[in-house]
Formats: sequence, C-alpha cells, structure tokens
Amino acid sequence: MDYEETAIYPQIIRLKETRSTNLYLREYLARKHLPEGSVVITESQTAGRGQRGTYWESAPGENLTFSIILYPRQIPANRQFVIARMSAVAVKETLDAYTGDITIKWPNDIYWHHKKICGMLIENDLSAQQLHSSIIGIGLNLNQTRFTGNAPNPVSLRQITGKAYDKEDLFHCLMQRFYARYLQLLQEKEDDICRAYHASLYRREGFFSYCDSGGLFEARIREIDAMGHLVLQLRDGEIRRYAFKEVAYR
Repeated sequence: MDYEETAIYPQIIRLKETRSTNLYLREYLARKHLPEGSVVITESQTAGRGQRGTYWESAPGENLTFSIILYPRQIPANRQFVIARMSAVAVKETLDAYTGDITIKWPNDIYWHHKKICGMLIENDLSAQQLHSSIIGIGLNLNQTRFTGNAPNPVSLRQITGKAYDKEDLFHCLMQRFYARYLQLLQEKEDDICRAYHASLYRREGFFSYCDSGGLFEARIREIDAMGHLVLQLRDGEIRRYAFKEVAYR
C-alpha cells in the first residue's frame, strides 16, 4: 500500500511500485497541491524514462528512484537549464563523499569514469515567460550488481566500491545537498552553481571525438551556455553550438 510520511514541509510519498515517479507526481499534482521540495520515491519503477524517451533500468529495491517537485517561478523560461545544472551538481557532490572520479556528462547524466551511474528526467512547465514548476526525476544506481537491459555502460556505487549501501541514508544525504543548492538558486547565486557544473564536466579538458549530422570531428568543450547548449571548439577554432541529441560523444 502507498503511504505518505507525516511532515509539514516537504512531504515524502513512498510507493512500493509505480510506472514512473515523474508520471505519478504529475498526476498527483493534478488532484492535490504538494509543498515545494516534496518527493515521490518508489521501491520499483516499471517504466522509468530517461531523456527523449530512453529507458532507465532499475532492479526492484536495489536503487534510488524518486522525483522532486519545485516551483522556481522567479526563473525566466529561457534560463530553465539552471534546474538541470543544479540537480546534476547536487548528485555529483553527494557521490563525491563515497567515491572519486564522478563527473557530469552534458546535459545531466552522472558518470564514473566512462560509465553511467545516474540519469535524470527533468520536466519543466512554463507560465508566460517564467518557470511555473519543475519535476526532477532521478535514478541512481546504488546496490544493483547485474544489468540486463540494453544500456551500454551502466554502473552502480556497489560495483565501484564493493560495498552495499543503506538507501535511506544516501537518499537523505542527497536531499540535503539538493536543498542546499536550490537555496543558492533562490538566493540568486546561480554563478556558483554554474561554476561547479562546469568544473565537474565529463571530458572538460582536451580534444575528443564527437559526431553530428555531418559526421565525425574532434573538438573541446568551450562552454555550456545559459540555454543548455553544448558549445564546442574545433581544432581550427571553429565554434559549433548544439542542443541535446544534436551531437553525440564518441
């Protein structure tokens, strides 16, 4: 049976199973308001989604799968990518306490070396020229040791360190980081978040291979702009700007 923990702010809704915590949260909010920062967390997610329709594999009871609701209404719609930056930084900093070599792969995947340990699905709703609400879905591979899906490079914290982890402890550590970074955003300290994000980028230094509609090329990351575009510089100095899914790491 589903139940809600008693709390004034925020609320935590705990589920045994759901198709998607993002979808559950969206449907819940259509019926009833939740305080900002409230969370839906599940033991088993049967149809977890990633960005642009990709599938997120998670063994029941072994990982962290949850969604958070925010109402960042002071943020202009054209700067909504700061929610992705903030969320990625919070997860990255949480994992830093347990292992090294954690990076953020643009736009907001969390990597250990060249393997994916965490994915996010961020769904923003707009009101005129401002953000109205943001649902941040997070899937963090914690204790799973066997992956059977078609994802090419999953890894869990247990596989990295050889240790099993208490999900509740790590969940609360992550939420503390998340709320602290969101408070920075509310205090108009967005530059601090952006600096932490850029310093944590996967393949931040040096030239690497990429592929776009024109084929393979080598480039280095110049920046991630306020709109969330990946800005690359080729060896000859040419600048190219990409939205998500317009370019791939190779």
